[in-house]
Amino acid sequence: MCGIIGYKGSKKDVIIEGLKKLEYRGYDSWGVASVSNGRIDLTKKVGKIGAARKVSNTALAIGHTRWATHGGVTEDNAHPQLSNNKKIAVIHNGIVENYQELRDMLKTHAYTFYSQTDTEVIPNLIQFYMEAEKLDFEEATKRTLARLEGRYAIVAVYAGSDVLIGARKGSPLVLGYGDNEYFIASDIPAFLDHAKKVSYLEDEDMVVIKAKPEIFNLRQGFYVQRPIDEITWSAEQIQKGNFDHYMIKEIMEQAETIQMAADTNKEKIKEIAREIKAAKKVIFVACGTAYHATRVAKYVFSKVANRNVSAIFAHELPQFKDVIDDKTLIVAVSQSGETADTLEVVKEAKEKNAKVVSITNVVGSTLARESQDTVPLNIGPEICVASTKAYTAQLAIITLLAYTLAGKFDEGQRLVKDMKRMVYYLTAKSRRDHVKGLAEKLKDTKSMFLLGRGLQYPTALEAALKIKEISYIHAEGLAGGELKHGSIALVEKGFPVVIFTSDDTEKDILSNASEVKARGAFVIGVGPKNNEIFDYFIKVEDAGMLNPILQIIPMQILAYELAVLKDLDPDKPRNLAKSVTVK
Repeated sequence: MCGIIGYKGSKKDVIIEGLKKLEYRGYDSWGVASVSNGRIDLTKKVGKIGAARKVSNTALAIGHTRWATHGGVTEDNAHPQLSNNKKIAVIHNGIVENYQELRDMLKTHAYTFYSQTDTEVIPNLIQFYMEAEKLDFEEATKRTLARLEGRYAIVAVYAGSDVLIGARKGSPLVLGYGDNEYFIASDIPAFLDHAKKVSYLEDEDMVVIKAKPEIFNLRQGFYVQRPIDEITWSAEQIQKGNFDHYMIKEIMEQAETIQMAADTNKEKIKEIAREIKAAKKVIFVACGTAYHATRVAKYVFSKVANRNVSAIFAHELPQFKDVIDDKTLIVAVSQSGETADTLEVVKEAKEKNAKVVSITNVVGSTLARESQDTVPLNIGPEICVASTKAYTAQLAIITLLAYTLAGKFDEGQRLVKDMKRMVYYLTAKSRRDHVKGLAEKLKDTKSMFLLGRGLQYPTALEAALKIKEISYIHAEGLAGGELKHGSIALVEKGFPVVIFTSDDTEKDILSNASEVKARGAFVIGVGPKNNEIFDYFIKVEDAGMLNPILQIIPMQILAYELAVLKDLDPDKPRNLAKSVTVK
């Protein structure tokens, strides 16, 4: 997702600083617009911000990092986008679904468009309402927002005033309160060095900052108050420190963050477990890495609590909407709490009177607010685009829920906390060097398989995803039993195959290992015991129901080391964004 920051105050360099703090979200171009002496000064560039300190902002300014959706990666398509009269600048996340209709209407009034973006209709609509209907900047923006279809987060400035306006519908936007200064941003790290008090804007809120912020809800049609929260995590937590990349820093933090997740409020876990017990149907929904955590939930709830739960991609749940009713519980899992597909199905489920609870790392996120109850991960910010510590924290929470449903909260919490020693072992330098040795053997490979059975199957899926998104090597996670049903045709001499083993699955999965070995595969074992079949072995102690947490850690390290060896940036993989806020 693109990065947004708006500022009203007296500091000179906060926009560029804020954009740099949002680089983790992924972007291909960037821009800054400042209001100065009745005009808008605009800077837009393709590529990375780098050392762009010379772009200072005035007391009223906006900045944006763009991840292209409508239109290619060009300076014309970068944000901010200007109105035809060059007096209104807008930055925008999301998609204006009816932009072609609005564009055609504006063209009939002699408006010209200079970009391929849907965003450009927004400042021009504001100009249209200011000129055609003699509205002021604030009222013209309200009229414009009423015309937009789809999800959006926007921030706008007008050269003829000192007003900063922000609005959201389906895309995140947060208001920051500093010392005689205010911020509007897509995420808190953009301004954390300057403001620790925040208000999370709700759907169809429009904040207008003059002497102080006022929030108008477009749907309700009146001014509203939003709670002001204090941010408890520090600016240091979003710094790399002595690490080369955020990804390895966050991998190394997991010995602590898994414990932090395990220390979540006991009564909260018990309340969610009661909801699960009372529901006729329980459906876990998520996308990407979070979806793999829900696949683990299927196994853990079955084995620990003798309860069947479903796990469905959020974007596929509409295909099953006929089975959702008032006896259904939706458990939505999302690191950011802003995943568009997940939010969409939550809305649809609530319309069918289903209950919704969530597991997320962002307490003030849209998902948390749309849920009847939320279990926070409590792990601090995750900066790297590819999720690592949030994934293992999700698994810790899911495990606690399953054990609590079985009446064994204390046992589940003890098991999770007892893993600290094993996680430290897996992230120790000697272990990381051992995995790096494997990366050196695999860095030139084009494709690989990862096989698991039972609890190791979701691990194979998540490990494959990490390798794909970070090192750009095609990797496919497979259930071991499916190998002979077609995929084994791809195995040839030297083809890498990772085998995840456990005490429960060793016999059957080693049979798969023998099958690929016989066809010349380079076989990598990950588990508690070495075997002569393996050409390379990574030892991971057997942890029973907690195997998915432990066994993914060396695979996270492998993906990281592969990226580094290939001179790729593991924190910002190509074409990806931290939060997918468009469908």
